[in-house]
Amino acid sequence: MGFASLRWDYILGGFGLFMFGITFMGDGLKAAAGDKLRDYIDKYTSNPLKAALIGIIITVVMQSSSASTAITIGLVRAGLMRLEQAAGIVMGANIGTTIISFLISLNIEQYAMYIVFFGAMVICFSKRKKSKYVGNILLGFGLIFFGLSAMGDALSELKQLPQFSAFAQSMSRQPILSLFAGALMTGVIQASSATIGVVQKMYQAGALEFMAVLPFVFGANIGTTVTGILASIGGSTAAKRTAGIHTLFNIVGTIIGMILLKPYSVMILSIAKTFNMNPMMQIAISHILFNVITAIIFFPLLKQMCNLVRHIIPGKEAERIEVNIDQLDTDLATVLPSAGIEAGSKAILQMAEVVKNDIIETKQYLNQPNGEMHDQLLQNEGLINNFDKKITHYFIQLSMNANLSASDTEEVRLNLEVIKNLERLGDLSTNLVEFFTMVFEDRSSFSTDATNDINDMFDQMLEMLDVAMKIYTSRDYLLYEELIKKENKLDKMEYQARQAHFDRMGQSACGSAIGASVYCDILGNLERMGDHCCNISRSSIALNDNSLDDTVAVH
Repeated sequence: MGFASLRWDYILGGFGLFMFGITFMGDGLKAAAGDKLRDYIDKYTSNPLKAALIGIIITVVMQSSSASTAITIGLVRAGLMRLEQAAGIVMGANIGTTIISFLISLNIEQYAMYIVFFGAMVICFSKRKKSKYVGNILLGFGLIFFGLSAMGDALSELKQLPQFSAFAQSMSRQPILSLFAGALMTGVIQASSATIGVVQKMYQAGALEFMAVLPFVFGANIGTTVTGILASIGGSTAAKRTAGIHTLFNIVGTIIGMILLKPYSVMILSIAKTFNMNPMMQIAISHILFNVITAIIFFPLLKQMCNLVRHIIPGKEAERIEVNIDQLDTDLATVLPSAGIEAGSKAILQMAEVVKNDIIETKQYLNQPNGEMHDQLLQNEGLINNFDKKITHYFIQLSMNANLSASDTEEVRLNLEVIKNLERLGDLSTNLVEFFTMVFEDRSSFSTDATNDINDMFDQMLEMLDVAMKIYTSRDYLLYEELIKKENKLDKMEYQARQAHFDRMGQSACGSAIGASVYCDILGNLERMGDHCCNISRSSIALNDNSLDDTVAVH
């Protein structure tokens, strides 16, 4: 009997369904939670302990510690979270990721197809979106266990293969081999829960000994840091340090686990014997206890670990944007409207910083494309929309105040216009990301001249955004005149870039058919972003100068 005789269709197909189930269930949970995940991060990460609890919740919902760590790195990159807060979330994420292995150990496989049936029926016959999300969760949950069941029977035959038995014995005698195997497998498939799920099945089938399984579990913790490292590439110093904290935490924890491997395995087997645990539950408990104990050990040392990472990865962290839009007090605004308007204006300036950062990263994506940055930019869009929703709601509540003077009413109107223009800048930036992605997914690129023209327009538009926000705060008419000159220059740049593009097309010099088709749309989006900067400044100046020529605004 050799490897060729194994039921590879069941092994690979079962693993595929297992991975799809994890992803599908996670997507359903995220969709059902909506913006609440980001709200929780915004509200409840003021100290490391709260951050750790949020890390557990987010990872349970997303079914991926790698994904929650990547989101955390994104928030740090945007200057919205301190390194100590991010470290707390990372610790919590390591605990949250143990839930899947615990669920797998409950032996729900016999009910898997019933769960799949109910999930499919909800998806097919429900008309409400939220109900469909519940159906997605159920279907994904059922597929996890159906895939495991299909895979498990085929994996049980491994113990009959002399080659695998020899390798398994080598891993038992040399746990470092098992450690590297777990790290490698998790690094490739980007899901520690999937790695541990496979190992649980192999251990249950008797293909692996317990002393080989534990290092595999430890190695999975190291492999899961790969996503965070990739997400930090090209990011700020703080983002790299967040990935560094994640990596340091998991590597040091694994070293401790390997040093104490024999006494730890004896302890787990003793617990398993006392409570009559099945083999898969033994792995789940060892995974949970290891990650919880590691977090407890390192939690008091969180500040020291952050300082160590700051020394390992030198550099200056970007100034943190203090996000306090959830603390906008409508009661204060009712008593003292002018103070309420001022608080709302400060929140708008925070939103403008996030929008500016999003545009800068969109430009970086054009010049250094990668999948992790694409995901981060989509997260930025959600963050901007969150600002838009909350600050708009605040000003609408404020506008209902009967004590508002005529000037205060005009200020509220101005702020609502500024919020909407900033939100539109974020939307247009996301449009650019999608245009760039279309070209990159076609495995093509823009010509050097075309890229230079786009970069020049990006730089000009970012200058305009800075000036526009200065006008918003100062109501300086001279700055407004300067902005109009910049707008005229941006229009001219857009026209010249468009003509140069047509010349390249006429000379068959365009290297990408898709790039050629969307290039004018990219230029148009950048020009419209400049228009929205002008809208902000025009509305701001109009409050002080009613005679200002009211040029048609872009909506």
